[in-house]
Amino acid sequence: MNWPRPAQFSHRVFRVWQRNFAVYQKTWKISFLPPLLEPMLYILAFGVGLAVMVGEVSLGGRSFGYTAFIAPALVAVSIMYNAFFECTYNSFVRMYYQKTFDALLATPLNLEEIILGEMLWAATKSVIAATLMGAVITLFGLLDFPGALLLLPLAALGGLLFAGFGMICTALVPGIETFNLPIFLGITPMFLFSGTFFPLSNLPAWAQSFAQLLPLTHLVALVRGCSLGLWGAELWLSLLYLLIVTLLLLPLAIALMVRRILD
Repeated sequence: MNWPRPAQFSHRVFRVWQRNFAVYQKTWKISFLPPLLEPMLYILAFGVGLAVMVGEVSLGGRSFGYTAFIAPALVAVSIMYNAFFECTYNSFVRMYYQKTFDALLATPLNLEEIILGEMLWAATKSVIAATLMGAVITLFGLLDFPGALLLLPLAALGGLLFAGFGMICTALVPGIETFNLPIFLGITPMFLFSGTFFPLSNLPAWAQSFAQLLPLTHLVALVRGCSLGLWGAELWLSLLYLLIVTLLLLPLAIALMVRRILD
């Protein structure tokens, strides 16, 4: 088994992004619906139904309604989902079934640029989803401005992180049906136990420690802190965590994908 050559990049990487964006423009009407309707459904279900039972949640010495508590977390979850699924199912289909990667390799693009372009596009989809969801949530008065404007760079960072995670899964799974395994073992636990629907303080000590290892925990904390005006010193550690993990995952994803394709 031969490991790939050192990565080489140029401005051509944005041609991959441009190609995916051109395809997205043809289906944007359908792609816009989930980020627009999903927050409305959650707010209706939790804000009207469950919030009555839960009451208020205390954060940073302040009390918030349950709907305000989960709204930023829904944005963080959307960032994760859009980037991860774009770099798993969608990238796998382009690589294996549609042979898009083969077609791109017939151009001056190299493998590293194609893979990085895929991840940049996935991060872009996360930014689009966060923007749309944020706009809807704003209509309900659940975001605090101007701090909520930081959602956009956070969406880009979180999108890159989960794009790298998704691309690593694409590099390792033997077939498209095997994506169920990283979803079950990785995405679902993060969705449930990253402080999305209840404060981490409600968990046992060992579970709280485990939750701190999950990237979504830190993304939720950052998005919630910016959205509710709760920025504190501990969020700088969460930001540092996301930066380090992203810088580790991206080159690893590129190396593993190049090895898979060349082998």
